Order: sequence, then structure tokens, then C-alpha cells
Amino acid sequence: MDPNPALFELPSPAAWDAAQLRALETMGADPLSLLAPDWAGALAAEEPALRGLGLMLRREYDAGTSFLPPPSRVLRALAAPLAGVKVLVVGQDPYPTPGHSVGLAFAVDRSTRPLPRSLNNIYKELQDDLGIAPAAHGDLSAWAAQGVLLLNRVLTVAPGAAGSHRRRGWEGVTEAVIRVLAARKQPLVSVLWGRDAQKLEPLLAGTAIIESAHPSPLSASRGFFGSRPFSRINAMLQEQGSVPVEWALPA
Repeated sequence: MDPNPALFELPSPAAWDAAQLRALETMGADPLSLLAPDWAGALAAEEPALRGLGLMLRREYDAGTSFLPPPSRVLRALAAPLAGVKVLVVGQDPYPTPGHSVGLAFAVDRSTRPLPRSLNNIYKELQDDLGIAPAAHGDLSAWAAQGVLLLNRVLTVAPGAAGSHRRRGWEGVTEAVIRVLAARKQPLVSVLWGRDAQKLEPLLAGTAIIESAHPSPLSASRGFFGSRPFSRINAMLQEQGSVPVEWALPA
């Protein structure tokens, strides 16, 4: 499957290779096997919901309807160990532009050009906050490797149709993820950008929280720019006895 199809060129599910089809089958049969073992244990009660969502996506496939990201990346954010998570960044739903969504909120594939405007705004604020020049790519896996959980509230979307998979069941799963994080009594800083993310604040009571406007071009000038989230995250982590995040991304 071409990782960078033209804007709103809807990729056919038939283009998925055998590995993607296996991942799709697994989502409907044994979804916890796609998670890190400690996440699988912590989210065992969510297995029926995850299986239902996997079967929903299988029905989309059988009907000839595509969805994003590809099956192997839908649960990618939870493939890194729960034990290592120290920062939670909450997004909304995956980028609806084919080729953009990679299973980590706000991230895109290293080869994707141009970068999404929200990500460009994140990079601009990172430069203003810490003096780190914007990366030439949108691969945020180096942040994820340091324990930054880039979690969308909804983990799939139809190509070209933002918000199309909301209220299908993902919200319950991701709320369970957030409850698990808040209950650990380990260092955690949660970053809630925009009103949708800020609705989750009650689930994070007693933990360190940073709130601001969303980095979207429609709202970034209303409080995201100038909010200095990256330096504040690191200060809060150090206050909790944790190691700060190295926000500069590899070239």
C-alpha cells in the first residue's frame, strides 16, 4: 500500500498485504495480544469491547470500506509498555488524510509531506518554548520510546471523514486507558489540548495536568501558542522524581 496516496484518494482495503489482514483478524479475535503484556493485563476487562471494535472494522473491510490507520497500527500506542508511561498527550481522532495516520496522536510517517498543520504548530511552540528547531519529519516515535503516550480518544477514522468513528465504542476503551494511568500512583503528567481532551480531567484527579487550547490552526492562537507545555512537562516530571523528556527528535 502506497504510504502517501494523493489527498483524499481513498485506498482500497484490497491493497492491504497479508500482515495487515492478519492484524485485522486478530483485532476481532484476540485484540489483547496486540498490546504490551502489562497493558493487556490492565485492560483485560476491555477485551469484549476491543473485540467488538475489531469486528466492526472487519465489517467495514468486508463492505469494501477503508479505515485509517491500517490494522497493524490501530492499537500501536498501547504496544509500548504501560510501566514506562510518564506523559499522556490526548488527541481527538486519527488524521483522516490517507497516508497520515500512524497510530500515534499528532504523528505521521517520516516520509509524509507536507506535515499536518497541527503538528507544525506543535513544533513552533516547541521552538518557542525550548529553542528546539522544528524537525523535518513528523515521526514522534522517539517521544513514545521515552514514555510519552500519544493517545487519540478515537483510534480509527474513515478516510476523508474526520470524526466518522466517534461514538462507536473507542471512547470507553480510551477512558479505561486513562483510568489505569491515573490509578498507578507513578509519575505522570497529562496534557489536555482542547475542550474534548479537557472533558477527561475528572478521570485524572490527583495527577499533574497541563491544559490549553488545541494546536489546530483554528484554535492555536487562542492559548496554545505561549503555553510552554514542553518545559512545564519536564518541570513537573522532575518534581515527581522522574527523568525529563528529551524533546529534540532525531534527524
